[in-house]
Amino acid sequence: MSDKENVENFINPIDKDKITDTPHLLPYAHTVGSALIKPIDKGKVKGQAVSAMYEQTEMQLEQLRKQIELLAQQAQNIHKRVEISELIYQAEMGFKPLISHIYHLYKRKNTENHVLSLVAPNDWGISCPYDFVATVKLLSDHTWEILEG
Repeated sequence: MSDKENVENFINPIDKDKITDTPHLLPYAHTVGSALIKPIDKGKVKGQAVSAMYEQTEMQLEQLRKQIELLAQQAQNIHKRVEISELIYQAEMGFKPLISHIYHLYKRKNTENHVLSLVAPNDWGISCPYDFVATVKLLSDHTWEILEG
C-alpha cells in the first residue's frame, strides 16, 4: 500500500466534533499541554486603567498646586520687599547705606515718618524712641533683603 492510499484509508478514532483543522483560532487551549488561555475581564482592565489615570493626574495636580503656592509665596515676599524698600528710601537716614551691611527700620511714634538706623532694637536699652518695623540688609542691586520683621 502506498502512502497516498494510507492517508485516504485513515480513519481518525477521535470524534469529529472534538477536533478542528484550525486550533489557533480557538478561544481556549486545544490540548492538555497548551498554554492556559483566560478570557480578559474588560471591565476590570478598564477600571484599573482609569484608577491609575486618576492617581497619576491627581499626583501631577498636587505638584502644580505646590508650585502655585510657592509662586504665590514668592510674589508676596517680593511685594513685601518692595514695600519695605519704598519705606527705606523715603526714611530719614544720616548716613549712606553700604552693600551687605545690616540696618534697622523704625517708625517714629505718633507720626508716619520712618528712620533707618544702625542701632538694633535690643541695643536701645530700656525704651526705644521708635516702633520697630524691620531688620534689613542692602543687596548689591540696591534692593533690601528683609531679615526680620
